[in-house]
This record gives sequence, structure tokens and C-alpha cells, in this order.
Amino acid sequence: MLIRVKYVDERFDMVRPEILDRLLEAGKVREFQRSDGWVIPGIGNLRRKNRNGYSGPDRRKIHEDERRVSV
Repeated sequence: MLIRVKYVDERFDMVRPEILDRLLEAGKVREFQRSDGWVIPGIGNLRRKNRNGYSGPDRRKIHEDERRVSV
């Protein structure tokens, strides 16, 4: 899948997601396009890859425990 990007020098390009990650880290992208519209780095919500996995509570486990108790 290619992602449309607009560089800080106003040029447009299509890049792979792993390239977009590098370009964002280098500050070379003014905005990039998602299915729901354009995202401006630093202003719009960016999806970050959490390399350690989800760190919040496991809500599925809580619901499983509740079902066991209520039965």
C-alpha cells in the first residue's frame, strides 16, 4: 500500500508506510493522506507503532472474570 505525502517543499509523492515513518522522523513531511483525509504531523493524530504491545489493562480478561463470578 502506498501513502500520498506532501513534503515541506510542496512536492507530492507516494511512499510505503515504512518510508513514511522515516520521513516523519526526519521532519520532511508537511502532511500525508489517510482514508479519512489529510494529517498534519504535530497537529493531527498520528498512529504510532507500539513495539512493546498494548500497555493498558486487558479488558477482555476482566469481562471473562466477571462472567465466571456471576454464573
